[in-house]
Amino acid sequence: MMYTKPKRLRRCQLSVPGSSEKMMAKAAKMDLDHVFLDLEDAVAPNAKASARGMIVKALNELEWTPKTLCVRINDVETPYCHDDIIEIVTGAGEKLDTIMLTKAKSAHDVMFVHMLLDQLESKLGLKNRIGIECLIEEVEGMMNVEEIAASSDRLECLIFGMGDYSASQRMNLDGIGGDSAAYPGDVWHYPRYKMTIACRANGIDPVDGPFADFRALDVFGVDCARADVLGMVGKWAIHPSQVEIAQREFSPSQADVDSARKQQKAYAEALEQGLGAISVDGVMVDAASVRILQNTLDTADLIGM
Repeated sequence: MMYTKPKRLRRCQLSVPGSSEKMMAKAAKMDLDHVFLDLEDAVAPNAKASARGMIVKALNELEWTPKTLCVRINDVETPYCHDDIIEIVTGAGEKLDTIMLTKAKSAHDVMFVHMLLDQLESKLGLKNRIGIECLIEEVEGMMNVEEIAASSDRLECLIFGMGDYSASQRMNLDGIGGDSAAYPGDVWHYPRYKMTIACRANGIDPVDGPFADFRALDVFGVDCARADVLGMVGKWAIHPSQVEIAQREFSPSQADVDSARKQQKAYAEALEQGLGAISVDGVMVDAASVRILQNTLDTADLIGM
């Protein structure tokens, strides 16, 4: 039987250190699409083992409001990855929606996680199938992004991790995310565009990565809008202050949803009359524009608008 991937909202993915009981408890009460409990950069090497236990406890004991629960694990080239997956899935697999793999460089990295999940789900008798989310944050990963995007039917989304990516490409930047005054235009346009195309060609979600200066909320909003225009579905938040902005920027307005439904209905009626293109409120509506409208309506349906 063919596996059908669940449709999830990813307008905002909130990063929460897996070594902080206080922050995990706070995140559990927040109304947002997606939260990931971090075992990678937010946790020091000597704290990773204990953080796994803290995450398992939080997943099992807290009542979570966010719709998607995820754990970000360490990459396959570290000594932590294998134990991250085994301990988290063994301890809290029934509560886990997805695992987020960091620094994927090739399709083989994703398949390692896929096969280990296959074995664990079978061994543990888990009823839910755990999805994979994957960070593209190394130049090798960006070069191989098409193969990575097609590598596993567990793969639900790719995230552009511009922090490690800028280090991997040896970019001369002041911080993570945002623009560089020395570069004319959006310095992130090409990798965002390339990754988004790979995602859309393989039916998975493209998500934009972090913006480090969480005090510059206006700039963060601009960054969200740019990613949205390219077809990305959401953005990371590294601070709760960014959550509302991301969820708003990646949501259609009610006016846009109402207009899309009106145009879609008018076009369906026109087709019954043998018409291929019509005008609705002074706007041409044809088969191509209806496809664009459907993108808005799909998101609206997930939100419940």
